[in-house]
Amino acid sequence: MIDIEKIVSSMTLDEKVHFVVGVGMLDHNDNPKGKVYGSAGETLEIKRLGLPNSVLADGPAGLRIYPEREGDDRTYYTTAFPVETMIASTWNREILWKVGEAMGEEVKEYGVDILLAPAVNIHRNPLCGRNFEYYSEDPLLSGEMAANFVMGLQAKGVGACVKHFVANEQETNRMTIDTIVSERALREIYLKPFEIVIKKARPWTIMSSYNKLKGYYTSENKWLLTNILREELGFEGFVMTDWFAGSNGAKQILAGNDLIMPGKSYQFLPHRTDETEDIFKALESGELSEKILDERIKKILSVLVKTPSYNSYSYSNSPDLKKHAEVSYEAGCEGVVLLKNNYALPISKDTPFVVFGTGQIETVRGGTGSGETHPEYTINLIDGINERNLNIDKEIVEFYSSKVKEFREGDYKISYGSWNEEIKPKLPENLFDRDDYEKISRRNDVAFIVISRISGEGKDRSLEKGDYYLTDDEKEMLRTVSEVFRSKGKKTVAVLNIGGPIEMESWKDYCDAILVLWQPGQEAGRIFADVIRGVVNPSGKLPTTFPRNYDDIPSKSFPGEPAENPVRVVYDEGIYVGYRYYDTFRVQPVYEFGFGLSYTEFEYSDLNLKKNGEKIVLSFKVKNTGNFAGKEVAQVYVKAPRVKIDKPYQELKAFEKTNLLAPGEEQRISIEIQYPELASYDGYNWVVEEGEYEFRIGSSSRDIRLVGKISL
Repeated sequence: MIDIEKIVSSMTLDEKVHFVVGVGMLDHNDNPKGKVYGSAGETLEIKRLGLPNSVLADGPAGLRIYPEREGDDRTYYTTAFPVETMIASTWNREILWKVGEAMGEEVKEYGVDILLAPAVNIHRNPLCGRNFEYYSEDPLLSGEMAANFVMGLQAKGVGACVKHFVANEQETNRMTIDTIVSERALREIYLKPFEIVIKKARPWTIMSSYNKLKGYYTSENKWLLTNILREELGFEGFVMTDWFAGSNGAKQILAGNDLIMPGKSYQFLPHRTDETEDIFKALESGELSEKILDERIKKILSVLVKTPSYNSYSYSNSPDLKKHAEVSYEAGCEGVVLLKNNYALPISKDTPFVVFGTGQIETVRGGTGSGETHPEYTINLIDGINERNLNIDKEIVEFYSSKVKEFREGDYKISYGSWNEEIKPKLPENLFDRDDYEKISRRNDVAFIVISRISGEGKDRSLEKGDYYLTDDEKEMLRTVSEVFRSKGKKTVAVLNIGGPIEMESWKDYCDAILVLWQPGQEAGRIFADVIRGVVNPSGKLPTTFPRNYDDIPSKSFPGEPAENPVRVVYDEGIYVGYRYYDTFRVQPVYEFGFGLSYTEFEYSDLNLKKNGEKIVLSFKVKNTGNFAGKEVAQVYVKAPRVKIDKPYQELKAFEKTNLLAPGEEQRISIEIQYPELASYDGYNWVVEEGEYEFRIGSSSRDIRLVGKISL
């Protein structure tokens, strides 16, 4: 039995102060080089007490460490999994567990102790640059996905760090922006995914965020980190700051942060002092007691004693990357969302088809920043098609291969950003004239058009052509290809290689089918080829609303005021985030939350609904009535009575994904919903108001198949 009390009592005051602060950015100035090259930070090593340095590394789409090391012939590649938004599109808890487990093995076998993932911030606005790193606009879906990821990861004996706590829904001025949000919205929307993952998965660590909350940095907010996080939500692990967050190390310790990361912020932020100096001054003035410092250290140690480093685990540097590639592929296949299909998909293996768009070569596997990955390979769309031996127009493939190379060697050279990420100037897309398209259409039955987008940490997306909107040449390419192919009775399919919503209303009618491939990780091309061929039947559902027009969104205050340099952002939409707004105020999206088609059809029937003690028990049947084997996501929305508390039209309260159902096969889904899960926050307490509750079961938020009512 490890005696944490004895370890703490054996520490000198100097050791205590330095133990609650990271060792600084690794391999910078005179800071340590780090045990694992490319990791994000380390805790202090105290050899005389047997405390090794524990290693923390970035996460969501895969362990982020550098694949090559100076003087070392070995490589240290990691798996690039689909981005969080795509994994959430699976609505499959089992998939999240598998991804967490695979990532956990890589963390452990590469000598890392804690993965800085998952991120459970909310898709408040489609222009947030990091939405690809977040699961959903809905707190239940976000929390359930995160909880299963954490359970899978921590089952491998390493720790998760759930981030960013809390109300951190933008990158614009993220380190100083003051978020103004009602307590009801904070509790029902933004804290809820953290609550779910804490109670279901018991994550080892939580990361406080950069932003302020009503005037106070979240990392210096005692009400948030102590009263809410620990006392109300019951979090038992340790809290770390985001890198360089806040203004004062002592205030962060007092508020309830246990570990300040990465340490030595003054090396990058001249206005900051050394966090250890802040703490020493507070100890000398009496503002901070040694007793509180001891409590913080005990929280850290309660986690670190479980880590591989503390337990002298002999890591192999050889995780099973082949097996994990299969997990990445499976997750990506289930996360593809089919938005439209007028008899265009699937194609047969012999169907002659052509792919337009430079994204077929420069397929985007994921976003940039701390969510970037370093895999051994990325299978672009053409690689996947060729590997599956499909009947693609090879002449056009050769054209794009040489043209992309020509562009990148000419006026569109790749540069590198502050994260050492590639910055690729957007390439021209409409590279053929109408006569060319006419010739191409004569020898191909289907045209696929790839639209790619990328965003990343540190910058929000823009409401401009080439980002949220299609460029003029992308739209012209879509229009011309559609007209030419349709004139011959042939099909046009849009393939969206994106991290979040783009405007679609103005061009969706050009397409016979629309496939959201998201940013699918290293197996991108294999996933794409198998979906269009019908080897995989799409079963993904949107975890976020695609608005008809940007002006329709509820978060009109994004990214804050004043517009030219925001200092505060007011979440004036309150609880009406995403579909809660669109459904309540009868605003029609282009594709609603929870929407996604299949190559088959599903029928819902035989709803049983009853009260059982302090819970609602419901069950129903889902039957595959089509001709393809497939999976369906059954979603349960609840329309609550409006008595004293205003409420959204409906809210997601449960969901379940079926097994793979053969044509004609049916499955009975059984779900329990506890009464407290129906509660709303009235400003003081959680309240389940008396009245009639309508349980709405369907295939999306706007495709309700079964309805039952119960009075509480």
